Amino acid sequence: MVPNRKNGKTSKTVKSTAGPFELDTPRDRAGTFEPQLVKKHQTSVGDEIEAKILSMYGLGMSYRDIASQVEDLYGIKVSTATLSAITDKIIAEVREWQQRPLESLYPFVWLDAIHYKVKDNGRYKSKAVYTVLAVNLEGKKEILGLYLSESEGANFWLSVLTDLKNRGVEDILIASVDGLTGFPDAISTIYPKTEVQLCIVHQVRNSLKYVASKNQKAFMVDLKRVYRATSKDAAEQALDELEARWGDLYPIVIKSWRTKWENLSAYFKYPPDIRRVIYTTNSIEAVHRQFRKLTKTKGGFPNEDSLLKLLYLGVQNASKKWTMPIQSWNITLSQLAIFFEGRLDGVLEL
Repeated sequence: MVPNRKNGKTSKTVKSTAGPFELDTPRDRAGTFEPQLVKKHQTSVGDEIEAKILSMYGLGMSYRDIASQVEDLYGIKVSTATLSAITDKIIAEVREWQQRPLESLYPFVWLDAIHYKVKDNGRYKSKAVYTVLAVNLEGKKEILGLYLSESEGANFWLSVLTDLKNRGVEDILIASVDGLTGFPDAISTIYPKTEVQLCIVHQVRNSLKYVASKNQKAFMVDLKRVYRATSKDAAEQALDELEARWGDLYPIVIKSWRTKWENLSAYFKYPPDIRRVIYTTNSIEAVHRQFRKLTKTKGGFPNEDSLLKLLYLGVQNASKKWTMPIQSWNITLSQLAIFFEGRLDGVLEL
């Protein structure tokens, strides 16, 4: 008896929701091979393979790698155009997500931007993706929106905040932001009662840019006494001592701390549970690190939609991990109700 073996391929055109593609199905001499994904005589496929393609795309895989995986797993050859058509199907979902209604109050919000190269009128330009990350009343993280602009600036942040307002956000208790000039003013224009905390980590990094490398270690010892102080009074005394020692060498650094002190020192009034949440924008920078992992294989993007759909899938993947409240949330919420008396009435049952 002759053993069964491969006997070439049979080609057919398969219709999908993203358009037709050619499928080569293996044959065997005995005619016993039964394909599992696209059955014999089947000329169309449903959502299963597209879901797998979107899943791989959402993990940052390139179209070439996705096509290779699909061919290895299912024997299906899919073109870049087909893959692009499949991933483009979520653009409508992205638009709906960008316009969805939001809660009326968020205790904490972080705002920051990340930059990408995007093709515009035949040339690649650096564009800023403005990210808004919040903690809702359940203590869970939530991305409120992603916005694109050619550069980062307080004026565009004003339009971002206006969009949040239009989508239902009436109040924000504390907003943590970087040291962008005019940022606190932009926030107070839309949310005048919001406490603004400038990111201490950003401020320290920017300060060290102006300190000679030979002095950085000693300078940091004195600077840590400022932002690690137990109270605002102790921090201001440490800042005076920092200026006395380093003011002549680095006046621009001291001036920056003095000018921004009101917003840099906001966290001193709060207990440790709240301080830990607001004194840095590390939470949103962690989101941006995930974005960079997704986009590291991309030198640039052919258009804004191609960037947004990938970041949106990244947001959906990150959100799956945000199922638990942040640490000590019940205690933090109780403290917020005291510090922001009356602001939580009507939205929180205590």
